[in-house]
Amino acid sequence: MTPSSFPSDGAAPPPGCPAHNLDAEGLRRLYGEEAEADPSALYEQLRAEHGSVAPVLLPGDLKAWLVLGHRENLDVARTPSRFSRDSRRWRDLREGRVTADHPLAPIAAWQPSCIFTDGTEHQRLRGAVTGSLERLDRRGVRRYVTRFAHQLIDRFAERGRADLAADFAEQLPMLVMTQLVGMPEEYGPRIVEAARDMLKGTRTAVQSNQYILDALGQLLVRKRETPGRDLTSWLLDHESQLSDDEIVEHVRLVLIAAFETTANLIACTLRSVLTDQRFRASLSGGHMTLPDALDQVLWDEPPMTAVLGRWATGDTQLGGQQIKEGDAILLGLAAGNRDPEVRPDLSKPVRGNRSHLAFSGGPHECPGQDIGRAIAETGIDTLLTRLPDIELAVPVDQVPRKASMMSQQMVSLPVVFTPRRNEVTGNLPALPESAPLPAVSQTAPPEAAALSSGTGRSWWSRLFGG
Repeated sequence: MTPSSFPSDGAAPPPGCPAHNLDAEGLRRLYGEEAEADPSALYEQLRAEHGSVAPVLLPGDLKAWLVLGHRENLDVARTPSRFSRDSRRWRDLREGRVTADHPLAPIAAWQPSCIFTDGTEHQRLRGAVTGSLERLDRRGVRRYVTRFAHQLIDRFAERGRADLAADFAEQLPMLVMTQLVGMPEEYGPRIVEAARDMLKGTRTAVQSNQYILDALGQLLVRKRETPGRDLTSWLLDHESQLSDDEIVEHVRLVLIAAFETTANLIACTLRSVLTDQRFRASLSGGHMTLPDALDQVLWDEPPMTAVLGRWATGDTQLGGQQIKEGDAILLGLAAGNRDPEVRPDLSKPVRGNRSHLAFSGGPHECPGQDIGRAIAETGIDTLLTRLPDIELAVPVDQVPRKASMMSQQMVSLPVVFTPRRNEVTGNLPALPESAPLPAVSQTAPPEAAALSSGTGRSWWSRLFGG
């Protein structure tokens, strides 16, 4: 059944009815308040109606396919010859339906980045990123995590209460990653605040975006003059001979991707450990390790629920559906993880099973997943060791969350515990959220100025070439 073959009797649904999430052809929207209220329920409804691949509507009521089956998701991810990462193949984009101001334009506009290329060009760009990431010392990564986790805990340990989403989960990944890319330590807190501001799309998001661009531009200049044992230096030295623009874009891609996905993973795992008796009883009794708990969360609540980013290279079939050349495909990571064919009983633990889709698969599988896991595992372990009696401060059903078409995030995670005195000196400096971000340098080097051109464009536009 194709997206255009659904009948409609023209009857208007009553107010508040889920049918408001349907268009005239009976296609369900993946966006909007009703769709985002309970994405998991929507996925199961689509699975019941269409099977492993469902026709859906994206913002602007653009037709697309959401892949719900675990096997089908891997099929799409692993066969770029049929399902390309090159967004220039998207028919709606080619035919002008995805305009410059369309909500999806920032994440679909093509640019010469590893996330939008296939074949030899993808191998060149991704090879530089993965080769450089592999040079990172995993023990050194954990030392950074432990150090920054203690410093963050010291900020709220004496209060006996905290918001673990804002005070811990959203801070730790970026603080660690700035060190791994070779940034001066004093940039860490500023970069965290800038990234948070930018991803929220506030009135100062453009300035925050510019701050990160300036910082990375100056970092590149310094690392060219004085290289170190860090990701930026290794990208500069890689045999792929990346351009300055390619290096800045990929360093920023690594920073932001690690920030958002790992922050979500930490927050969701902490909530589960604090509220799910399977986790807490097992962890305290020694039957379930923290890595096991992380795996369970990656199955049940992957940081990214769906990913737009495959386009059919020709007419083909997938999950019994007829896919046309130029159709948009969304990898349904969360839906695939709940596929009855691989998990007939969702209540059973998946201890030791890492065949989940949280990091996608195929040639575009997340290259930094081991680092993300290390940050989450070490950070959570440090927190639970420091504050062993930590408890959720509100009922679990009152923990605020927000969902979008591609992710679910913990808005806050309020907790209480016995106040404890600080254990680590050298606390990170505080930066009030309302404070303006200062310029990185009063006289930025000309190379940095050239790299940070595009002041008026949002971070998403800069990242994805919009």
